[in-house]
Amino acid sequence: MKNINIRIADLKDKDILVKFNIELAKETEGIKLSKEVLDKGVESVLLNSNFGFYIVAEKGTKIIGSLMVTYEWSDWRNGMFWWIQSVYVQPDFRRKGIYTKLYEHVKELISGKANIIGFRLYVEKKNITAMTSYKSLGMKKTAYRLFEEIIE
Repeated sequence: MKNINIRIADLKDKDILVKFNIELAKETEGIKLSKEVLDKGVESVLLNSNFGFYIVAEKGTKIIGSLMVTYEWSDWRNGMFWWIQSVYVQPDFRRKGIYTKLYEHVKELISGKANIIGFRLYVEKKNITAMTSYKSLGMKKTAYRLFEEIIE
């Protein structure tokens, strides 16, 4: 797809990023996120780059896709992994190379930065379409499983 601009998101993009995250959670996991909590969470990232950053794909003035990058320090490798999260492309623009453009932009941002050693993501175990996309771009499935405990 031509005429797609990829850029770092800023505060004016908050509402669409919140909307995308709500849709993502509903589509992939069948859950309803709190708009109020999500609004504050997205804003926190946009205002504090220590938490991460969002990248958006635009066609004209319309944002059609996004992803978030967060950080993980690896003591084993003495370097930083970037985690790709909250990947969303509007339904009408899927399977048209939008995620590929976002992904390539992440790779460009990493290029030449010695302390960033790679990037990772997690995917819902039934999301075969996403897994196929990630593999086609050169990502490999790891031997790790994700565990969590949410403190409420």
